[in-house]
Amino acid sequence: MNDQASASQSRGIKWTVAALLVFIVVVVAGFVHRIQQPRVMTVAEMKVNGLYLLETPRNFGEIQLIDHHGKPFLRERFEGHWTFVFFGFTHCPDICPTTMAFLNEFVAQLEGTEAEDTQVVLVSVDPARDTVEQLAAYVPYFNPDFMGVTGEFLDLHRFATALNTPFRKVPGQDENYVVDHSANVVLINPRGDYHGFFKAPLDQAKMKVTYRSARLLWER
Repeated sequence: MNDQASASQSRGIKWTVAALLVFIVVVVAGFVHRIQQPRVMTVAEMKVNGLYLLETPRNFGEIQLIDHHGKPFLRERFEGHWTFVFFGFTHCPDICPTTMAFLNEFVAQLEGTEAEDTQVVLVSVDPARDTVEQLAAYVPYFNPDFMGVTGEFLDLHRFATALNTPFRKVPGQDENYVVDHSANVVLINPRGDYHGFFKAPLDQAKMKVTYRSARLLWER
């Protein structure tokens, strides 16, 4: 074998080795990228972990309510955000303050775009006592970015019914009455549609992973 043939063969081996190295690097990089991506849970897995998604997100229609700043709260206020909606009232002795504190802790753990486009709304089930002023004193106590919403009883009841969270005043009580309501937290997607709900009792770790999965699944 002459020197030219030997040199050519050597170059061929080098190119082959280089190509194999590039291939290995690409495969390893792809594997690392995949394992670094957040795992998207299936709908069935999310349900087991407490998030019930609607097969088809539902348009719940128009609403005419008012927020704790005294500004109109219409359906468009949900658009462009993922929204957690909790139906409660300021005189609630246990479930409401516990859930509001839970949601404050939950959003504090979010990062990046999840933190930027997630909002929390408390919708009153006790409009007789939950005035704008009452909500303004109550809601920011848990988080200054949370919103409180009230309105006419029928408008609130219609909204709650559309989101499968009915409520009723417990009869036979004085002015310190309580209101029966769901402890679930409703999830509304950035189109402003009813997307699903987190079933009580709530769990921080499960809620975080199911919320992230729901977002990623919806964006696909």
